[in-house]
Amino acid sequence: MPIDTGDTAWLLISTALVWLMVPGLALFYGGMVRRKNLLATMMMSFAIIAIVSVLWVLYGYSISFGPDKSGIIGGLDWLGLKSVGQDPSSVYATTVPHLAFMAFQAMFAIITVALITGAVVERMKFSALLIFSALWLTLVYCPVAHWVWGSGGWLARLGALDFAGGTVVHISAGVSALALALVLGPRRGFKEREPMEPNNIPMVVLGAGLLWFGWFGFNAGSALTAGRLASNAFVATNTAGASAALTWMILDWINRKPSVLGAATGAVVGLVAITPAAGFVYPLAGIPIGAIASILSYKLMAWRNRTNKVDESLDVWACHGIGGTWGALATGIFATIAVNPAGGNGLIFGNAMQLARQLLGVAVVWGFAFGVTWVVGKIVDVTIGLRVNAAEETVGLDISQHGERAYGGMLR
Repeated sequence: MPIDTGDTAWLLISTALVWLMVPGLALFYGGMVRRKNLLATMMMSFAIIAIVSVLWVLYGYSISFGPDKSGIIGGLDWLGLKSVGQDPSSVYATTVPHLAFMAFQAMFAIITVALITGAVVERMKFSALLIFSALWLTLVYCPVAHWVWGSGGWLARLGALDFAGGTVVHISAGVSALALALVLGPRRGFKEREPMEPNNIPMVVLGAGLLWFGWFGFNAGSALTAGRLASNAFVATNTAGASAALTWMILDWINRKPSVLGAATGAVVGLVAITPAAGFVYPLAGIPIGAIASILSYKLMAWRNRTNKVDESLDVWACHGIGGTWGALATGIFATIAVNPAGGNGLIFGNAMQLARQLLGVAVVWGFAFGVTWVVGKIVDVTIGLRVNAAEETVGLDISQHGERAYGGMLR
């Protein structure tokens, strides 16, 4: 099959944009933790780029997108990228080199694993993180990616829609973050409400800006072509992010003052929510999708802060788990074949069954991701231990895990 150079250029640019989201996430998370844990938090994202990139080439891509096995998992035909070369795939993204599609999907795997770290910062051992990341990629991400995006995946055959990862990325990461946080337990001083203020809010805003920028590759790149559908996804993405940021500012203003941290968080929530829908809905739908996502996440975070029962440190569950859930359901409400004939009509276009399919996909991924993550977390905990000891946590993970300080360099 011939290669379209325009599609290839757009997909490679989008791949780079999604890669850039991971350093953006490192800044976003790093600025929100205490000063003594800044480097350790950023190192989590950086290390995940390395480990997931290698595992994806070795086997991750094959079991996610390889020839289907009973709708559950991909085969081992493409281990080590065997038969994945410069010619297009006959199944996926047929106008670009197969390697380009593989690389694009690698970035999604990387950032999904990295998202989970926001729930366990300031107390998880670095060695445990590496082992958990490898196991989670293999046992959670790869199967879910095949179900939803793989040729022959059972949720894909059922007709559940997920344009760029609301279910595969955000629900799986957000729900898994909650499960791992519960296994790990709260930070020292959390129950006593010790101050745990962000160390650098400008860093958070810079990270949020890079995430927003990279999200255009995340969503518009998922069109896999440089054309009409990519343009639709691009505008819908920006609209939802803006709507959610504006909504969060208003909610903050009603309750106290519009915070910079809140505006940045709201933008990310809106971008999460539009992810599954971007290539299936009119851009105008980005306004209610983003606004409602912002309200849901805002209220859930406020509840968590009041109850002080679950230390899901940086609210990955509230932002990604809940935002992704709403986005997946909103796809079943607002989708229309006028935008994407390969999708389906949603509830407001006369097809209630699409919403039912979306609900089933959400429920299955919620249950699967939470259950498997809980088991994996317990296994890692009883073998090498998940968290640092009390002294290491008190001094901070920058020093205890990496022998460095964010603002003082290496220890002598």
